[in-house]
Amino acid sequence: MRPSLPGDPPGGRRAALVWGVGVSVYFVAVIFRTSLGVAGLDAAQRFHVGASALSTFSILQLLVYAGMQIPVGLMVDRLGTKKVLALGVVLFTLGQLGFALSPSYPMALAARVLLGCGDAMTFISVLRLGGRWFPARRGPLIAQLAGLIGMAGNLVSTVVLSRALHGLGWTTTFVGSSLAGVLVLVLLLVLLKDHPEGYEPAPVPHAGAAYVRRQIAASWREPGTRLGLWVHFTTQFPAMVFLLLWGLPFLVEAQGLDRGTAGELLTLVVLSNMAVGLAYGQIIARHGGARAPLALATVAATALLWAATLAYPGGHAPMWLLVTLCLVLGACGPASMIGFDFARPANPPERQGTASGIVNMGGFIASMTTLLAVGVLLDATGDDYRIAFSSVFVLEALGVAQILRLKSRTHRRERERLVASRVEAVHVPV
Repeated sequence: MRPSLPGDPPGGRRAALVWGVGVSVYFVAVIFRTSLGVAGLDAAQRFHVGASALSTFSILQLLVYAGMQIPVGLMVDRLGTKKVLALGVVLFTLGQLGFALSPSYPMALAARVLLGCGDAMTFISVLRLGGRWFPARRGPLIAQLAGLIGMAGNLVSTVVLSRALHGLGWTTTFVGSSLAGVLVLVLLLVLLKDHPEGYEPAPVPHAGAAYVRRQIAASWREPGTRLGLWVHFTTQFPAMVFLLLWGLPFLVEAQGLDRGTAGELLTLVVLSNMAVGLAYGQIIARHGGARAPLALATVAATALLWAATLAYPGGHAPMWLLVTLCLVLGACGPASMIGFDFARPANPPERQGTASGIVNMGGFIASMTTLLAVGVLLDATGDDYRIAFSSVFVLEALGVAQILRLKSRTHRRERERLVASRVEAVHVPV
């Protein structure tokens, strides 16, 4: 088990309460982010668009999200968690409300951009909040718990919003869901604090553009940051693409399932994610050397199950294979969190937001690329899902090559840092 570091915050009930408020914001952001995943077919009918235009909703949202990661990381390092989270809540709530009321495709796109901008401010802030309130040895578990609660938001989308859409209609469902943003904003303003008393971070000089360049350059120089980005890139996107947009159409149109059964399979991905997240968090907290093997094993299992599903004779895979695929896709989210466990020890506290932003870009860039590729290939091939989803393997191969290239360099750097810290501890006067 990793030891607590000198000056570590103690954790405890107060930490759990404050962190719980922060993670509730992320929970709502994920509900809003993934709501299109169960409303994709409805959105296509409402705005009279095809596959490529439909994928543009998610691509544009993820483009904004990915592009905001480094700026948001810098904002968190400079302004603190509470201010950034509050701004994020306001933006993603306005985006969800705008999506509910948009009468046209261009206005709906603008609403998703606003939503993506607010959503981009949540996860890095929650990671920073956990680091400020809990001991460092709890970092991997706290990060996995944050991802688990976020997936619970995805569960709300797949179970609650999908039923509400059919029972209450588009406008009522999306307007009603936006009220959750108002609720978490009130909780945030009343209860959230950036850090416990007595654990204020050391002041960091901020010198405009020079400070920004230093933060980004110093974070990027660390091989752990780059490895974290590629782990996130390679592991997250297969499940993200499936849940965010193309899973329901694939199961209904390519596999011949009814929408109810398809929704249950999407729910299975979410439930698997939550269970695997708990397991991965416990394993990594106790055995740091398991990080890379777990990530690579998840990629291998995902590729194998996708290949078996797409290549199944006759086109329609049996239910047992689809269930297995969804169970394995559930491991993608927890595996992507391992990327932060490489970046966290590689960077000092004053760079945690920036480094996390760099890592968090990876999976969303891969997801955005795959969403676009699948949409374009579906239109080009007359809805041939086998060809369209084969794009998954290209990005997985690229990511695995980069992980293998950076893995030993990161481990060597971590050993050097550990030796240096022990030498420093020996020479500290008592």
